Amino acid sequence: MDAYEVRPPVGRGGHLLKGVMIGAGFFAHFHADGWQRIADAEISAVCDPIPGKASEFAEKYGIPNAYQSVEKMLDAESPDFVDIATRPDTHLPLTQIAASSGLDVICQKPMAPTIPDCVRMCEVCESAGVRLLVHENWRWQPWYRRAKQLLDEGVLGALQHISFDWRTGDGNGPEPFTAQPYFRDMPRLIIYESLVHILDTYRFLAGEMDIARCTTRQVNPAIVGDDWAEIDVTFQQGATGFIHGDRQSGPVPSPVAMGSMTLQGENGTLSITPAGHLVLDGTPLPFDPPTIGYKGDSVHATQIHLLNSLKNQTPCESEARQYLITTELVESCYAVAHSSQS
Repeated sequence: MDAYEVRPPVGRGGHLLKGVMIGAGFFAHFHADGWQRIADAEISAVCDPIPGKASEFAEKYGIPNAYQSVEKMLDAESPDFVDIATRPDTHLPLTQIAASSGLDVICQKPMAPTIPDCVRMCEVCESAGVRLLVHENWRWQPWYRRAKQLLDEGVLGALQHISFDWRTGDGNGPEPFTAQPYFRDMPRLIIYESLVHILDTYRFLAGEMDIARCTTRQVNPAIVGDDWAEIDVTFQQGATGFIHGDRQSGPVPSPVAMGSMTLQGENGTLSITPAGHLVLDGTPLPFDPPTIGYKGDSVHATQIHLLNSLKNQTPCESEARQYLITTELVESCYAVAHSSQS
């Protein structure tokens, strides 16, 4: 097994962890698909407040039970953990409900709309003695795991610069973001919802950083928030970084990696194509990532990591307090952009 591949869960005594899902929307389908393929996890129920939505979802994925009420589901199912795959503004109240029931929480990013809400999520789980793990799957895309392996092996030498160019086309027209139409009404969009992935992946690849410059725009008047941004970062270990992101100038459907990344080191340059291929100094590398699931099966890989962390009480790469650093970078981007534009 290659180092970038995710190893299967290692449980204690073969014990299954029983989970329930909250949310049956667009991205919850990727969660359900991933859980289906993990032998050490059992998803016993799903909940969604829209009548009939949870039942339809449960039937599709062979989940035994469906509910409209979170409280009724938790009382009836007595799970070990909840998997929250809902809109960000619901994350704090849902986390509070789960923590009050003594349940570990897996929660989709973004954590919550504000830093105080994110901190409160951490506090309620800490007070209840339960874990709060953020489902941040981008760093688990296999091309980034392989890139990290090459960096750690010294193939590129000391890292000098990273750049990412996010270009998708789903934000165009009078009715953009058809898969997730609530994006249209978000007051902050491109960095908060999309480029947060890249900021977190930069942390994974190159360590902590500061925001040196940020500019945002609203290109499509049919939405409320920003849909174009450019960010310059400086890494604490000395490298620099750049991120461009827009949701107008790329293809539809979007490429699997949503854009291209270049990592420049003192001894070589590694490129990751929008299709997830790796090219070292102009030569394609042998690399065969999964083609099933979400973006190199990164949701499934994330779930394996989170489940192992819960079962074995080991640290998680996206433990909530650690992930707060990523959310603070997002806030810093917007603060810098506002300062430069005022």
